[in-house]
Amino acid sequence: MSPDRPVLKPALRPFGESIFTPITRMAIAADALNLGQGFPDFDGPPFVIDAAVEAMRAGHNQYAPSHGVPRLRTAIRDAFASRYGVDYDADAEVTVFSGATEALFSTINALVDAGDEIVILEPFYDSYPACVAMAGGRARYVSLDYPDFALDVAALEAAVTRRTKAILLNTPMNPSGKVFTRDELAAIADIACRHDVLVISDEVYEQLTFGDAEHVPIATLPGMRDRTLTISSTGKTFSMTGWKIGWAIGAPPLSAAVRAAHQFVTFCSATPLQHAMAAALERADDYYPRFRADYAARREALLGVLDAAGFEVAPPDGTYFALADITPFGFDDDRAFCEHMIESVGVAAIPPSWFWADRRGGRTLMRFAFCKRVEVLEEAGRRLAGLRDACDPGSRRDR
Repeated sequence: MSPDRPVLKPALRPFGESIFTPITRMAIAADALNLGQGFPDFDGPPFVIDAAVEAMRAGHNQYAPSHGVPRLRTAIRDAFASRYGVDYDADAEVTVFSGATEALFSTINALVDAGDEIVILEPFYDSYPACVAMAGGRARYVSLDYPDFALDVAALEAAVTRRTKAILLNTPMNPSGKVFTRDELAAIADIACRHDVLVISDEVYEQLTFGDAEHVPIATLPGMRDRTLTISSTGKTFSMTGWKIGWAIGAPPLSAAVRAAHQFVTFCSATPLQHAMAAALERADDYYPRFRADYAARREALLGVLDAAGFEVAPPDGTYFALADITPFGFDDDRAFCEHMIESVGVAAIPPSWFWADRRGGRTLMRFAFCKRVEVLEEAGRRLAGLRDACDPGSRRDR
């Protein structure tokens, strides 16, 4: 093969390197505080780690059933029924994956054929378009606008065509922190039912909402149970993102389809970690109040830090991310600002234009993660206090 001949398939070439990789590389080289990539800098509950060790010592170290160990599938079913009042069959309608990202990949590749369309609400989690492209489908985008990211129902209706297979929803939404209202979800459900399309609903931050915001799974709305695949995960909720234990809940035909793909992707997920996350879900009612209170405190800490530094911030209603406007610093290029912030004050974030199909959508914003210890957020505040003095709008704009 000629060394100049491209080896990467054309569908993946437009995506290039994930933005997280170069920003993390820069942060490490500069010894910067990393408020970019969304993983906690602390471990989850000790009892969950103990449960994993106990499962290993009890001999749960071989392949699990492809769709998940029965104890975990039952715990997922029970948790959903208890919180949202909708029952599922743990055997036929609950499937365990190696994280929500694998669940999304398997779901999209199971459901999307060449030429099918998926409607994606943006800003989006960056794997969505790549998964659609790898499946041979086409993404159509409906953009939600900063700062409130309200749903444009007419734009969503216009994006649905006869080739639409599904609407891909993310609530609470990364990177915007938006939690879709019940009325917005009802509008999405109405469009899905009238056009006979599926909904793939990514709800990995379901336990992390603030104030009066309420997470409502769209599968619980009239007409949606049998046309929705609800995807979630333990990684964000229990601060074990490296364990990669997620799931999808859906009616038997949808579950059978995603299982058909999953068996040829990872086949099954780590057996002892599945047992540990079953224990976590079984004891979660005692854990969730402290989890939410701790993150509410981290949210307030970050919002205070960003406000003091001179950012204009859209307070998130959910997730552990906040978007801030960078134009007060004389920048209108998020990548340039991010690199400048790393180099000048030693704080890293993520330029969110990578989460829009048209990168102008997030060009004047910056995404900060507050899934960090409070003392780290406070140190970030001390560093960011010098950011305005370090910015020279005349020389650095659009560099």
